[in-house]
Amino acid sequence: MSRRGTVEERAGVELTNLDQPLFDGADATKRDLVDYLDAVHERMLPGLRDRPLSVIRVRPGQDPFMQKNVPRYTPEWVATTAVWAEASHREVRYALANDRRTLLWFGNQRAIEYHPALMRAGSPHQTHLILDLDPPEGADFGHVVRAAGLVRQALADTGLAGVVKTSGAKGLHVFVPLDEQVDVVDAAAATRALAARAERVDPDVGTTAYIKEDRHGKVFLDSTRAGGATVVAAYSPRARPGVPVSFPVGWDDLDRVTPRDFTVRTAVGLLGDADPWNGAMPAPQTLPADLLEEGHAIPVARVVAMHEGKRRARAARADPRN
Repeated sequence: MSRRGTVEERAGVELTNLDQPLFDGADATKRDLVDYLDAVHERMLPGLRDRPLSVIRVRPGQDPFMQKNVPRYTPEWVATTAVWAEASHREVRYALANDRRTLLWFGNQRAIEYHPALMRAGSPHQTHLILDLDPPEGADFGHVVRAAGLVRQALADTGLAGVVKTSGAKGLHVFVPLDEQVDVVDAAAATRALAARAERVDPDVGTTAYIKEDRHGKVFLDSTRAGGATVVAAYSPRARPGVPVSFPVGWDDLDRVTPRDFTVRTAVGLLGDADPWNGAMPAPQTLPADLLEEGHAIPVARVVAMHEGKRRARAARADPRN
């Protein structure tokens, strides 16, 4: 018996403390996490391969934290890539989760969530257009399902096809695969335009308002997942009570499920031999010219929100009632 508890080995990776609780409220052990990652690795790795990877880890007795830079003790067989971070003016060395061995090593490090970049290492092209559907506080899942219907309609009207998955939290993610000719600026513009088109289908259900108090109980059609952003991978667990996973769902099945249906303990059984994410993913698509034209005319949401926040602050300071 090791000081680290029972030690096992898989694919040349030493696994330790497998029977410890994963974190408070997880209702799962580290073994549950590692077994789950191992069971889905063939389905999960295509969404991670060659993409700079950020992970959320949970050490015993500590709060979850995001790790971008690989630690000094990372094995030499873990592939990495260096990315210049303009915000912090430094080089960040990200892991590339390209094989089962690396995924198991991350599981042993208590890496629960897997957030790959939208671009592959060394490529200037974003591979998917992504909308993040974020329900308002206290809303039931049916509310975000109705918003997904708006996006589905907007995609059909635009001549595009996409797939949808639970975020592993309360929302949904819609992915539209793009051909290699789409640069980051065009992908971001198209995402803004698609969100705006979905909002116009039924503005009582969905909104593109970036400032929370302007959403008025509607589902936020978040178009900011572009460029240097990340999004949680399909099949990735989440560091939340019960350890739910981000799970693919057919468009017509959304109203028959809830995010709580899919956890590290239930997802493998529900999948069986299927791979509903990679199996249902449409072929890469070219973005229509009218979508790009519309999107380039829509200001970047964060910039608009920043200026609006400053304007409201000035107005509040000038109000004699304050």
